[in-house]
Amino acid sequence: MTTHAEHKGQLSRLRRIHGQLAGIIKMIEDERYCVDILTQTRAVRAAIKKVEQGILETHIDHCLGAAAASDEAHERQRKLQEISEVMRSFV
Repeated sequence: MTTHAEHKGQLSRLRRIHGQLAGIIKMIEDERYCVDILTQTRAVRAAIKKVEQGILETHIDHCLGAAAASDEAHERQRKLQEISEVMRSFV
């Protein structure tokens, strides 16, 4: 039986992002200066990118690693195709 990788380590980062987003909402409600708002949106984008990277690294280590160790050629090919599609979406 295949188990999925665990991503609970990303929860604290996601909670911080949640707080940052709430802060941006408040900034807009308070009619704060555009550049200040943009600075905060950039910070959120960078934080989301870190979450993506962490999940991708875990996927490669756990899911692709398991497929590579598998005796099933079809499973290895399916996982390689899957990661190729994911990587195309990052470009």
